[in-house]
Amino acid sequence: MFSLALLVAAVILVNPVSAEEGWTSLFNGESLDGWSVKSGYATYEVEDGGVIVGKTAEGTKNTFLCTDDEYGDFELTFEVKCDEGLNSGVQIRSKFKSEKFADDYGGRVYGPQVEIETGPGQAGWIYAEATGRGWLSPEPQSKDKSVNQHDHFKTGEWNKYRIVAKGATIQTFINGQQIADLTDEKIYETHPKGVIGLQVHGIRSGAGPFEVRWRNLKLKSL
Repeated sequence: MFSLALLVAAVILVNPVSAEEGWTSLFNGESLDGWSVKSGYATYEVEDGGVIVGKTAEGTKNTFLCTDDEYGDFELTFEVKCDEGLNSGVQIRSKFKSEKFADDYGGRVYGPQVEIETGPGQAGWIYAEATGRGWLSPEPQSKDKSVNQHDHFKTGEWNKYRIVAKGATIQTFINGQQIADLTDEKIYETHPKGVIGLQVHGIRSGAGPFEVRWRNLKLKSL
């Protein structure tokens, strides 16, 4: 007769990855297959160890490396490390437009963006990139720095993000700390699904270069 301990061990051996059920890796760790640069001139490369490195292009606008596939309701996790002085972000449910932008720039990615910003700052709150709405999260709109900034993003270190997008609600977490809990029916009406995009923010002439790194990008559809 098996003991309880042996039975538990057998179950673990039969199903060793049960905690990973439903999760998909968005980045294979070796190439940018499944991703495309939609606009801008910043560069993206794969670094040893399974890291996507985005590097600024001086004097240009924002650049976006986007998934070829679109996603609606999901949970997304990743780790990110950003040079001090660089603003970045991750687009979710975003779309692409070209009619109002010069052909040599390649168009524009627009939609909800989860902010990446060295601390103390506004990392984790949600911005409506290129929609004309500005911040969707209320906290960054305050003039009170005790409200509109936090230090949960650790400058110079890897930071773990978790984003849950379900219907009109978007929740974000940094290093286990909840940052945003936003319900916005208007942005959901226009952006119920779309691409996920890794932003390298534009910088002025004479600034930089700066780099931002991402790794362990995983998604689960809800």
